[in-house]
Amino acid sequence: MKVLSLLKPYRIPMAIAISLMLVELAVELWQPLLMAQIIDEGIVKNDLHTVKKYGVIMLGISLVALIAGVVNSFFAAYASQNFGFDIRKNLYEKVQSFSFANFNKYPTSSLITRMTNDVNQLQMTLFMSLRIALRAPLLVIGGIILAMTVNVKLALAFILIIPPLFVFLVWIMKKSTRLFKIVQERLDQVNGVMRENLVGIRLIRAFSRGAHEAKRFFGSNQELMNRTAYALRVTEVVIPVLLLFMNMTVLAVLWFGNIEIQNGTVTVGQVVAVVNYSARITTAFSMFSWIIMVYSRAMASTSRVEEILITEADLKDGNTKLKGEDSAGGRIEFKDVSFRYPDTQTDVLRDLSFHANPGETVALLGATGSGKSSLFQLIPRLYDPTRGKVELDGVDIRTLEFDHLRKQIGYVPQEAVLFTGTVKENLAWGKEDATIQEMINATTDAQIHETIEALPNNYEAMLGQKGVNLSGGQKQRLSIARALIKKPRILLLDDSTSALDLKTEATLLAALKQYKCTTLIITQKISTAKEADKILLLEDGEIIATGSHDQLMEQSRLYQKIHQSQLGLAESS
Repeated sequence: MKVLSLLKPYRIPMAIAISLMLVELAVELWQPLLMAQIIDEGIVKNDLHTVKKYGVIMLGISLVALIAGVVNSFFAAYASQNFGFDIRKNLYEKVQSFSFANFNKYPTSSLITRMTNDVNQLQMTLFMSLRIALRAPLLVIGGIILAMTVNVKLALAFILIIPPLFVFLVWIMKKSTRLFKIVQERLDQVNGVMRENLVGIRLIRAFSRGAHEAKRFFGSNQELMNRTAYALRVTEVVIPVLLLFMNMTVLAVLWFGNIEIQNGTVTVGQVVAVVNYSARITTAFSMFSWIIMVYSRAMASTSRVEEILITEADLKDGNTKLKGEDSAGGRIEFKDVSFRYPDTQTDVLRDLSFHANPGETVALLGATGSGKSSLFQLIPRLYDPTRGKVELDGVDIRTLEFDHLRKQIGYVPQEAVLFTGTVKENLAWGKEDATIQEMINATTDAQIHETIEALPNNYEAMLGQKGVNLSGGQKQRLSIARALIKKPRILLLDDSTSALDLKTEATLLAALKQYKCTTLIITQKISTAKEADKILLLEDGEIIATGSHDQLMEQSRLYQKIHQSQLGLAESS
């Protein structure tokens, strides 16, 4: 399993921890034998010297066990914490390699649960295994063996009762694993509802849907509680069953031990030693309920983590790079491109063929659902075409390295996404080593510099999550500046000026013409489209018209209708 392979770097600290745990175990198993010696050789024979002798030995080995336990905890913590770190790192790197098709299979809430709760479960299980969990079964086995060396007849009760209890424990563990996997899935649902509520809190309040969402959350939470309670009830039944049979075993040892003492075939010390072993075995068995719960959850978590780690990324990285500097070139060509989303049967793009020359501005116009955003997603390879190919400067983008390809592209999504941090840190997403002057140049062209200057601390001003303390238009302009600062070959603006007034938008578009990049703009505005060198008019995933504004006004009835409707709206307003 891939998860277990991550333990390899920590074999030495794990081996040390296990060795020290075995030292503790050896001390615990040796003590009943020393107690038997104290009773039979010291107390029964009234030999105080023997009592002191074995008493000092017991004290000495107990001190050794104490030191071994402390050092064991250190190495167990080191191995488990680093193991958890490596799992989270590998999960994060795997998720970062996912295509959008992969993301569609795993809800965000599920990925978060797997990288937090499931990893914590595995981390804790490793620590407890090195510290306690492995010790319990070894204590049972060692206790039975040593009890038999003391007196086979008295230890016979263990041999008869342990195998059926072991079968019972295996059955409980299998059942618990299935139950706790369901618990983790219910936790995914709770996290999903909670995430949706936190992200959409403004909308919830605006529509007064707080009570409805609270009811939805309580329902998911109730289901999680019920499933967890049932799983815990199943595991908790282990302790009463084990204690019942083990206490019956102790009673049997005492009963037959008393008979054997009277017959003179067994000493009092031997009976005490066997009873002591039975008590330790009972204590170890009483831990099995907890151990079963921990391992059942760990097995469920392992399968969930493993599922992510072995998932093959839907898109394969290329191995070539474009020639020339980043700002050079920029010709995009679609050749008979069709595309459908994974697990669907309908093409959202059909047989698209067009090109955009270096430095050209191309506007994509069309109704909602016409395929504009889907077309955009093919250029940075968020998806690959179902048929046909997309070329950048004559090179099939599927042959290019992901990182190299995406560094050529400045992408501004439809919904502006900003991150918690300063304005400066958000701009540095476009270019990590950007100077403050480069930032000022980009924000000036994006028509956001003056707004930043008015903020407390200017470029060091803190932005809330998703830029919550900025307006929609301000977030859009800051996102555009972030794309401009990298001076890309290709600039993709996905309806990124929708929140801007006409004057600001016109100034922004004029500033963009200074950049030596090929620009593709998705827009609903004729005022934006008419500034482009070329307009693609899309309908139902097909290009139905291509040309400049003047050409489309002459050739396309649909374009004329859109122009007329927007002109009428402008006049009425």
